[in-house]
Parts: sequence; structure tokens; C-alpha cells
Amino acid sequence: MSIVLIVAEQQPDGNLRKASLNAIAAGKQLADKAGAELHLVLLSKDPSKLAEELKGSGAKAIHTAAAPEFEHYLAEVYAPVVAGLAQELKATFVGAASTAQGKDLLPRVAARLKAAMATDITAINGSGADITFTRPMWAGNVFAEVKLSTPVQVISIRATEFSPAAGAGASAEVKSFQPKLEAAKTKFVSFNEVKSARPELTEASVVVSGGRGTKGDFKEVEALADLLGAAVGASRAVCDAGWVPNDLQVGQTGKVVAPKLYIAAGISGAIQHLAGMKSSKTIVAINKDPEAPIFQVADYGLVDDLFKVLPALREGIQKLK
Repeated sequence: MSIVLIVAEQQPDGNLRKASLNAIAAGKQLADKAGAELHLVLLSKDPSKLAEELKGSGAKAIHTAAAPEFEHYLAEVYAPVVAGLAQELKATFVGAASTAQGKDLLPRVAARLKAAMATDITAINGSGADITFTRPMWAGNVFAEVKLSTPVQVISIRATEFSPAAGAGASAEVKSFQPKLEAAKTKFVSFNEVKSARPELTEASVVVSGGRGTKGDFKEVEALADLLGAAVGASRAVCDAGWVPNDLQVGQTGKVVAPKLYIAAGISGAIQHLAGMKSSKTIVAINKDPEAPIFQVADYGLVDDLFKVLPALREGIQKLK
């Protein structure tokens, strides 16, 4: 039986990255369509806690490797191990969430396996040997259906398009292995995390984003976000202007989000921004320009000044609370 091997990603703090659960759900869907088994690989200094967390995710087996070199991600260390395990298992598919780490790791794995790769997939189609993948192009305005023809196929998975694995499946078998580690030319120096009481942008259920209409004043955007327990996002123009940090950018060249509620304040809605948020469940747009493209994807739109609307919105929410 063929195998789908999904890489589970560990965050710098040692916890599981939530996007991995979405990737695992996509891997399970792929395994069902291809008549394959779902296997996971987890590399960590101590993978026992995360392996226990993933036992009920629907996988047949979880392959864990423990080594000090796995405490912090380095592509030069991880790629040979993942590729080597895929070869040993004779895996047909290898995948991971399309995070910064996934985008860095998987092309290297594909090169080692001489495998074709489909990036940022949003859907899995077909069955058996006729599996194809849907992926966005041109900022999501065109979707391509891709068929890979190599014996091993590598995919990165857009986490926002797949519901996370529920964790109620049969208990997976945990199998430890001891890979031979290659000497790396790079080394981990430090991780300087930006501390924030707000949730992670890509994992938040509510996101409040600001655009050029804020004129660099994000106080109202941040106040509404804090009231809703939301993450703060921004358009590329705002980040390029230096008004907010680049890690808040939502869009084609920023982060892709799909929260339950997305509030766009003063954002016109360029296609690059829409590519990063139009999968949100409910979109609320506030803009003074009635012709702003953001209104074409919004579920609710208000043509008005955000500096009038956001304080009124906060007042209304506080009354309801």
C-alpha cells in the first residue's frame, strides 16, 4: 500500500504549529482518495509530548526522531532526514503545511527525491492513480489543476483551505527511528520572538486589518482588535510605509488568513491583499470609497470614515457585553 507522509511542524516554543493539523487533515483526505496510509514524521529534541498529541489525528503511524540538532529548525538538517524516511517507507506523497518552514523545507526534500512538486494546494481531486491538485495562480484569480507524473510527489498545503484534524481517530502507532545526520554549514544562533498578547495572525478566529485609510494611525484598529480578542493585520502599502511591522502583512506576499471574521478598515482591496484573506468566513469592509474593490468580496460593507465607524462599533460591542 502506498503511503502519504506529512511533516508535523514544531514551533520554536516546542508546541505543535496548528497549521500542521490542517495539513494532516489534507493528508488524510489524500490517503483516502489514493487508497494509501497516512503517516506523520516528527523531528524534535524530545518528540514524546507532540507525538502523544498527534496520536488521534487519523494517522496510521507517527515516525519520531529525537536529537539535540532538531531543537531548532534548520533546512540542511531536516531535509535529508525527511527525504531519507520517505525513501525508506517508499512514500508516494510527501507534504507539509505551506508555512515559512514548509516552503523552505519541501523544495529541498523534492530535489533529493527527484520529485515533482505542487505548491500551496487548496484542493485534492480524483482518486487512485489519477490524483490531481488545485493550486492558485495570479493572486488567486486563476486556479490550476495540476497532475504530477513522478513516482514520488511533494505538496505544500494551504492550511486555510482544510479544516484541522479532529483528533478523535484511532490511536496511531509511534515508531522512533535514528537517522544519520549530515553535517550542516549553517547553525542556529538565536530566535528573537516578537511578544504579543494578541493571537497569532494566521491562527486567529478574528482579524482586524488596517490599510492606507488609517494614515498610519492604528489606534482604533488595535483598540477594536483588543476588544474582540483579535489579531491585527495590515495591507502591504501600510507595511511598506513602515507604519506597522512587516509580520502583520496580509496578502499574496504576506500571510494568508481565513478567520471566522475579517474586518478590513481603510483597505481598498488590491488583488494581492484579497489573495490573502478572501477565504475568510465573514468579511466586513469599511471604506470611504464606494468603488473600492474590497466591497466585491465583503459580506457586509459600510461606506464611511473608519475613524467614525470603529469607535461606534466598539461602543456597540461594549454595550452588548
